[in-house]
Parts: sequence; C-alpha cells; structure tokens
Amino acid sequence: MKVITWNINGIRTFRSGIKRALDSLDADIICVQETKVTRDLLDERTAIVDGYNSYFSYSRGRSGYSGVATYCKDSATPFAAEEGLTGLLTNHEGAVGCYGDHTEFSSEELQLLDNEGRAVITQHKVMCQDKEQTLTVINVYCPRADPEKPERKQFKLQFYKLLQCRAEALLKDGSHVIVLGDVNTSHRQIDHCDPSDADDFGENPGRKWLNGFLHSLTEEEDRDEEERDEESEVTDPVNGGKFVDTFRYFHPSRTNAFTCWSTLTGARQTNYGTRIDYIFANYQLAKEQFVAADIMPEVEGSDHCPVWGQLSCSLLPSSKPPRLCTRYLPEFAGKQQKLSHFLVKVDQKSIESEQKKDLPGSQEEEERRENLNPLGAGNNASKKRLLTSDTVIPKGKKTKTANTSSKPQGNLLSFFKPKLTNVKHCEKATSGDEVTSSHSDQISSSTKQESSVSDAVAADTERVFDTTAETDKKMKHLTPQPAVGHSEAKKGATLGFWKSVLHGPPPPPCCKGHGEPCVLRTVKKDGPNMGKQFFVCARPQGHASNPEARCNFFAWVDKGK
Repeated sequence: MKVITWNINGIRTFRSGIKRALDSLDADIICVQETKVTRDLLDERTAIVDGYNSYFSYSRGRSGYSGVATYCKDSATPFAAEEGLTGLLTNHEGAVGCYGDHTEFSSEELQLLDNEGRAVITQHKVMCQDKEQTLTVINVYCPRADPEKPERKQFKLQFYKLLQCRAEALLKDGSHVIVLGDVNTSHRQIDHCDPSDADDFGENPGRKWLNGFLHSLTEEEDRDEEERDEESEVTDPVNGGKFVDTFRYFHPSRTNAFTCWSTLTGARQTNYGTRIDYIFANYQLAKEQFVAADIMPEVEGSDHCPVWGQLSCSLLPSSKPPRLCTRYLPEFAGKQQKLSHFLVKVDQKSIESEQKKDLPGSQEEEERRENLNPLGAGNNASKKRLLTSDTVIPKGKKTKTANTSSKPQGNLLSFFKPKLTNVKHCEKATSGDEVTSSHSDQISSSTKQESSVSDAVAADTERVFDTTAETDKKMKHLTPQPAVGHSEAKKGATLGFWKSVLHGPPPPPCCKGHGEPCVLRTVKKDGPNMGKQFFVCARPQGHASNPEARCNFFAWVDKGK
C-alpha cells in the first residue's frame, strides 16, 4: 500500500491530464491540497477520473482558495468518507464519525474551522498480518499564520487542536490513523533552510504543538521494546505524542530535505526551502507496517513537492464508494434534475448562503464584499464603461437625439477632428501613471494627424483648436506611402516623442556581488513603500554561504532619473 500527499497549488497543475498525473504518482491513495476549486467550479474531468474515486472539500466563503481532495484507486475504495473535522458538514450516510470532545470550541469557532475546505477523511479496510483492521486517512491543509493578521495565528492553533482531537478520537476507537498534508510548520531546525533566532526556534506555537502531537524518536531509540510500548500510552507533551513523522522515522538526520520553496525568488534552484508537508502515522502503524517514506523534490509543477509513504499491509476495497464520492453528485450521476432545483432556493443553498455571511476573519473587507456580492465589481465597471461611451461615442440610430438633431451628418474625416473630450483624454494620458511605452506601438505611422495632435497637446492644448482647418487639409491629401524608410523614420520620431513624455525605468545597475544586471521589482506589501520599485540581484534566493545564490544588493529606483 502506498500513500502520497502533495500541495498542488491549484488544480491547474493537472491540466496536462489528471489521470496521467495520478498514474505517474503510482499510489493507492493520493491526497492533494490547495485545489482552489469550489463546488460550483468542479467539472467532470476533475471529479471523475477513470480508475479512481474522489472526495473533495471546498471553501464555503472564498472562491479560488484552499480546498483539498483525496483520489483513491478503485482497488483502494474506502467504505466511509467525510468532509471536514467537526462533523457539521456531514448530512449523509457513510460518515466516519468519532469527533472527540469539542467543549473547548464555540459553535461559531467550529463552523469557521470547517468553512475553508481544509480536510477530507476517508476510512479503509486493510489486511495487516492476516488480520483485518481499519485505517483512517485524514487529508489536511492547515492554515498559514499570516504575520499581518494576528487573528490567523489563533485560527491556526485552533485548527491544530481540532485536528489532534479528531485524530486521537479515531485512534481511541480502534482505528489506525494517518494524518497527511500541508501542515504549514517546519518542525525542527533541520527542516528549515535558514532558521532565524535559533534559540527561540522551538518557542514557535506551531512547533510546540508538533512536539506534543509527535513521539520524540531520539529519546526512545535507547529504550527497549517494553518501555517503548508502555510509553506510547503516555500523553507527556515532551516525548509522549501518539503520532510519528514517518520521514524522520526513516531519515532521522538527513539535511536539506525540503518540500516547499518560494517561486517568487526562484529558491527551488538553490534548494532554499522548508519541510512543511508530512505523513504522520500512529506509532504502532509506523513501527509495524511502514517500510519506507521519502520526498520527491524532482517532481515539479507546484511550489511544493510530493511526499510518499509505503506500507506492508494491503487494502481491502469496498464494494461501492461512500456517499461523499463525487460520482454521486447530481450533475455527474446522469440523473435529470427537476426544474425547481434551478428556480427555488433549496435548503442546502440557503445553508451555504448563511455560511458565506460568516466569512473567516482572515479576509479583507474587499474580499468580504466580493464574496457577498460577486457581481458588484462587474456592475461598477459596466457603469463606468456606459458613462464613457455616452460622452465619447455618438448615439445610435434609434435614440431621439440622433433623429431630431438639426445638424447634418458629417463626413468620415469629421471623426478625426480633435474634440474637447479627446483633448482631456490626451491630457490624462500624458500625466497618468498607468500609461506605458506600449502605447507608442498603437500609433499609426501613416496618419500624420495623430502625431500633429500629440505634438500640439504636448506643447499647448489650446493650440489644437486653431489647427482644425489645417488638419482637414492634411487628411484630404493622405495617400499610402510606398517609401518604407520614410515610414520608419516617422515611427521613430513618434517613439521618440512618447519616450520623452513617458519616462521608462532607468537602466538596471549591476549588483556588487556578481557584477551582473539586476532585476526590477515592485513593493506589493501594504505600507508606506507600496508601489515603489527597486533593483535586486537577478540570481535565485539562497543561503548566504552559497556563492551561486542572490547577493544582498538592493537599490531603490530614483524617480528623478
């Protein structure tokens, strides 16, 4: 039996073919995180894969965010499956059960913890040493603690606590348990490329939770078998956790074994990353059934790499998938739905709408408004376009203003005459920050009128109205120019004009570490430097001791140049 976990950073990772990707991973149970798929966006190609049965969890309040999925081979079909950790999302047969003690959580807290689509649980029958046993696989995508949003730190810790509560309840019920996925915390310094504050590294709340959740293998290696079995029932926070990090179980001292790298800095090229993707197993299962576990850094397509674990036990497939399986969804089951389902708000829809009002605290107000009124932004944009068209574009034939107008219809050349609205538009264009040098490519080299208007605007906008007669005369004598050299010269003059008006970025300086041209970056983080540009070394991020990595050169862009 083989299991794999992989944060795929969007289901687009499988666009080359989901079945081909799943087959290439060669595992019985494949758990993926950060699918970024909501229930309304799940298509048949993603949900129904030949040879597999799949189980999804979706974010309820934010589109294109979070989400996990478990793909099981038909030979590994579970007999129970469930979305979430709390049980609040379970309203069907074939649920897993065993939820643990929730007295430490408020009802609102429990709803929010399951509101982001971060867990799918499947339960299987396995044959271990000629004995049929139950194995529960918990696929999780743990929250990230955003330094700029303190409430998310508490949310992450509460999710950890809920995860441990559910896993230990299943273990107490007699099932073996595997917890796997993106845990979003590197456990020890050996799991981090460049641990800062080495003395306080272990003080991180997430690492403290991992210390209590996991066995301390280093201390147990010197104990005999009886002492190890006795200690497995102890819940001492230092070395008495009930679960094992299977990678470290087989590779206790391997360094530079990372599963996540920053794509913005190209850190994967220098292996400047962290190990935050795990396969945890209860101690007895890890000791008796796991035969190997490792990472797959050679597999690309995401900012994470897959992690796999191999067990000696064999799977006993269920005769049919549980109700959570995507093949039972109405749009994929081949069942015709009633018209009332499309016209009337059913209970499930009303539940989802209520949940959308209780969005997680991590979202900004703009995201909250977008989720509650997804058409709002589009309506504003359409209004802006309508206002613009009313002031610039002539009315249609059916409008009363067009039919009752006393002015005769003008000729084609009249549309090229500069108008007040066009002048204002040009003034805005010459002063606006959003205009780029690409506008010069849109200026026709064969139209003298446009360049003359541009020159007039740059010099004195009022002079444009004095040149109307002269412009009409020029337009009447316009003919195709066979001389390519003259056209190129005119184009070069036009480009020169726009370059004089719109100053592009200065030439990149060379970094002091390598003497190579730098790259231009823009500050996207909220704060006083938002939108400012700077130059940094073009090489990928890496450890300071790596000469092939990015040096520490940094320079702000001087707007005066």
